[in-house]
Amino acid sequence: MKKMLPWLITTLLAITLIAVVAVILFNSVIDGGGTQNAAAKAADEAADVKTEKLSADKRVELTSTIDKIQTNLLDSDYVAVLGLAFQLDDKSTKKDFDKIKDIQIKPIIIRTLSDMKPEEINGSQGKDKLCTELLNLINPELPHGKLINVEITDYIVTKL
Repeated sequence: MKKMLPWLITTLLAITLIAVVAVILFNSVIDGGGTQNAAAKAADEAADVKTEKLSADKRVELTSTIDKIQTNLLDSDYVAVLGLAFQLDDKSTKKDFDKIKDIQIKPIIIRTLSDMKPEEINGSQGKDKLCTELLNLINPELPHGKLINVEITDYIVTKL
C-alpha cells in the first residue's frame, strides 16, 4: 500500500490538471476567443438599446452651454474660440454641472484644446474627436449623473 500511494497521488493530480485544461479550452471555444466576438456582442447590445426622443423643452432643460472659450492651440500661432453645449441626463446633474462649469469644466476644455494642433480639430472627424474626448474627460468630474452629449455650437480657429 505504501508503494501505491505516490502512484495514486500522481494519477489524481494528472486527472485534475487535464480537467482544468479541458474546462479552460471549452470556455474559450464557446466564447469564440473573447476578442473575436467582442465587436459582435457590442453590436448586439447596441441594437437592444432603445433611445428615447426628447422634446425641445426637455432638451433645453437638460442642456448647459459654455460660450466663447478662447485659448491657444498646441501651435501657439493659432487661437481657437469655441462655444459648446452639454446635454446631461437629469435636471439635478445639470444644476451640479452649472455650479462647477467655470471652475472644473472650463479648465478641462482649455487643457484639451491646448494639446491639439489646428489640423486635428478641423473637419467633422476632428470635431467629433474633440467632443468624444471632452465627454470622456468631463464625466468623471461630475458628482453624480452623467454627461450624455457634447456639441460644438461656435467654432473659429484663426492664425494670430
